[in-house]
Amino acid sequence: MDFHRISLQDKEWVEQLLSWSDYNSCEYSFSSLLNWSHIHQTEVCRMGDFGIVRSGFKEFSYLYPFGRGDVAPVIEAILQDARENQVTPTISLALEPMKQQLQTLFPDRFCFEEERAYFDYIYTFDTLAYLKGRNLSGKRNHINTFHKMYEGRWSFETITPENIGECVQMNQEWGQLNELSLGSGLLKEKTALTTAFENFFEEGLRGGLLRLDGKVIAFTMGRPLNSDTFVVHFEKAFSDIRGAYQMINQQFVLNCCQGYSFINREDDTGMEGLRKAKLSYLPEILLTKYNVRLIEDGGFLPGCQKAKQEQQETLQLQ
Repeated sequence: MDFHRISLQDKEWVEQLLSWSDYNSCEYSFSSLLNWSHIHQTEVCRMGDFGIVRSGFKEFSYLYPFGRGDVAPVIEAILQDARENQVTPTISLALEPMKQQLQTLFPDRFCFEEERAYFDYIYTFDTLAYLKGRNLSGKRNHINTFHKMYEGRWSFETITPENIGECVQMNQEWGQLNELSLGSGLLKEKTALTTAFENFFEEGLRGGLLRLDGKVIAFTMGRPLNSDTFVVHFEKAFSDIRGAYQMINQQFVLNCCQGYSFINREDDTGMEGLRKAKLSYLPEILLTKYNVRLIEDGGFLPGCQKAKQEQQETLQLQ
């Protein structure tokens, strides 16, 4: 398998194969793969009508292949590539249909462990755009307060070549204010966001910003993910301005996500505060993901230990 570091030159073929799979998971966005590639050491290769993603340093992990056709030989090729590199074969963040396909094609060979920290939060367009219902009254209150406090002083704009520099500056200010509380996670996101800013228009990203008294106080960006879902990759706002986060969220959906039934706002990476915030917007789908190992190679995973035990008990009964 001929892997190489992902770059903008891969955009056309990767997006073609992604469109055939039509996955709704945030990992299956070209922008996600590219923007985080310096952090995850992301590599790609093509095998017929399938694309394969490999990431990591000494220990590789793979995404489930995307494309069309018979996936079984592609999975076997992944396993062989892992063996040749003397690493434990791991497929990261597989979705439920992928799990079912692996169980059908390779019965009793794989074990699965849920990875809750990387479940995606997927909302309906209407939920985020209109915030209807008693359970979202708090969000509406924040937005109403923003309107009352800053009437005539705020505006929303899409990100353009003329104003993207102001978003970069706002992000730098935001980073300085939050550096101590977020630590190393902020540094990783800063690297990914720098790549997104540098390649914003080439990647096909869409973005929006919020101004107050002419100054950018919030911005967000994302892109179409599949045939019915838009994914939001980054969002920043000054938290001392009440309602800024709620406003940029709603305004971006209303102005930039028309035509999509669902909005994927990615995962919470296990951060308790972020999980609480994302759950409070009432996701329509909490997208389950699994880490996948060969049963004989995944002994440290509880699911693999259970599978091994069940296999041994079955053999004893035979």
